[in-house]
Amino acid sequence: MLKNKLKKYRLILASGSPRRQQFFTDLDLDFEIRLKEIEEIYPLELQAEEITNFLAELKSSAFEGELKDGEILVTSDTIVWHNNKALGKPKDKKDAYEILKSLSNSTHEVITSVCFKTNQKIDLLHEVTKVTFNELNDEAIYYYLENFKPYDKAGSYGIQEWIGFIGVSKIEGSYANVMGMPTDKVYDYLSKLT
Repeated sequence: MLKNKLKKYRLILASGSPRRQQFFTDLDLDFEIRLKEIEEIYPLELQAEEITNFLAELKSSAFEGELKDGEILVTSDTIVWHNNKALGKPKDKKDAYEILKSLSNSTHEVITSVCFKTNQKIDLLHEVTKVTFNELNDEAIYYYLENFKPYDKAGSYGIQEWIGFIGVSKIEGSYANVMGMPTDKVYDYLSKLT
């Protein structure tokens, strides 16, 4: 449906995330992938969506001066926000364990920002989803880390994996957002371009 409306544009997804790539495929969008290495460092005074907004825009800035007319670059960033602290991807297994232990029996926010960049303008949107975990015992945490190795995921977990099935008791907001992209908002934004 949207594919036909976007024929005059070239959609570029700047993400190595298999989940984000799959979302674009599942939304039936024609797109290409362009990747650049970015050091994801942000000013420490930033809070919550200020962090993801900054990083999504930082990722898009790597393409400055490279976009042609009609090209739309899409970059994004996701964090887990818990106890006024940003939880990104874990450094190692010990870090992943400590992150999951801190999320056990509590509610956190998953925040994703998406940046749309053309050679004329930049637009940003973000989504916040609240996720509540049951109590996770050590056996469950170690089983998950051993079998699913979630070291490429913010907050050390994928809600679509085993731990999401057994550990998540409540979710308020977009499920897709927890996986890394608020697909409804992205679709809505792109559908208003024409």
